[in-house]
Amino acid sequence: MEQQYIDFYKSYHQDIKSHSAVLLNAFRDEAFAKFEKLGFPTAKLEDYKYTDMKEPLAVDYGLNINHLPIPVNPYKVFKCDVPGIRSYLYFVVNEAFYPVTLTSNQQFPEGVIIDSLMGAAEKYPELVEKYMGKLSREKNDGWIAFNETFAQDGFFMYIPKNVKLKKPVQLVNILHSNVDLMANTRNLIIIEEGAEAQLLVCDHTMDNVKFFSNRLTEIFVDKNAHYEHYHLENVHQQTTNVSTLLVNQQTSSKVLANIITLHNGITRNSIEVNIDGEFCETLLTGMVIGDKTQTVDNFTSIVHKKPNSQSNELFKYILDENSKGAFSGKIYVAPHAQKTFAYQSNRNILLSKNARMRSKPQLEIYADDVKCSHGATIGQLDELAKFYMQSRGISKAEARFLLMFAFTNDVIENIKIEALKGRMRLLIEKRLRGELAYCEGCMI
Repeated sequence: MEQQYIDFYKSYHQDIKSHSAVLLNAFRDEAFAKFEKLGFPTAKLEDYKYTDMKEPLAVDYGLNINHLPIPVNPYKVFKCDVPGIRSYLYFVVNEAFYPVTLTSNQQFPEGVIIDSLMGAAEKYPELVEKYMGKLSREKNDGWIAFNETFAQDGFFMYIPKNVKLKKPVQLVNILHSNVDLMANTRNLIIIEEGAEAQLLVCDHTMDNVKFFSNRLTEIFVDKNAHYEHYHLENVHQQTTNVSTLLVNQQTSSKVLANIITLHNGITRNSIEVNIDGEFCETLLTGMVIGDKTQTVDNFTSIVHKKPNSQSNELFKYILDENSKGAFSGKIYVAPHAQKTFAYQSNRNILLSKNARMRSKPQLEIYADDVKCSHGATIGQLDELAKFYMQSRGISKAEARFLLMFAFTNDVIENIKIEALKGRMRLLIEKRLRGELAYCEGCMI
């Protein structure tokens, strides 16, 4: 599988570079050499043992390395179905940032920059060079190396010191093609000291072909900064998503990441947080609703390097039919990270005998004055609770739904964007009742 991409890069590396920015090309050959050595991660690696990518990687995907324009205006074909949400709206179509913005998007506080990564690298080279790759190049990961080899563009967001955005930024990733397509995108997000921002990322598909998306996002959150990251995946079943989220936190910063998969094909999410300051707060939450043959693998890693910080993780899965889920969470506490509070929980419900869930919570602690815990449960719906509700006149189907809906509540409560929280409750209700809900112009 790797060889076709190795041969492709050797033949077309000049074309790839000519349609990207100098800064993105600076480490491209180095990343390629790493990918040649590592290849795609396989089940032989402990962190990837639960998700097999052989089948989706066997597809002969097209790559738009010449950045041929996509004949679609996402502002016309896509309509966000979150009523009442006021946001700065942007699009990435396949692997390219869509260049046209709305007038409302231009009404930012002074100093805020939102652009394509390629455009930002050309316009603000010193700023991009200061951050880009500082987290990714430390990783010995085949998917990251593959992304840095082939990614030519993506999304860039910079919030300067003490600026607080009053509205969330919404980034819609749309996959659109008439042939099987692979898209590699790279994002860079910088939240400077004392700044605050919210980003809502939505994944959607428009066409009934096979898609493979490999996305790398680096996030830097400076001292006293607050950042919220919401990721909603709602794509069709022929889509494979590999998403890597790398976060660095400085002193007294706060980060919330909420990762929700409502509908997909095969998904691998990696969320890695480096807590490199005191008095930081980190909250990772996630939820998966799976049926048919859907597969969702969430891997998390939180590294506490400094004392007096706290982290909390909560991931929940509801799996039905032949769906598969996996959760692997690591908490690492360094020797000098005293007074660390770190909690991790993974709770799962299997609705059929064929559904499968694999859970592996992990603690690695080298400090003695800490409070850390982890736990995992895999079970079925509470039959006594279901019987009680039926005895009060609630139908079996409705009792089943109410128990599942209540199970998701604490994940949804961690959404701080009120309009999004309300819409998520409706989407989850429809999903649990067996109905598909999707945005205008998208195909599930």
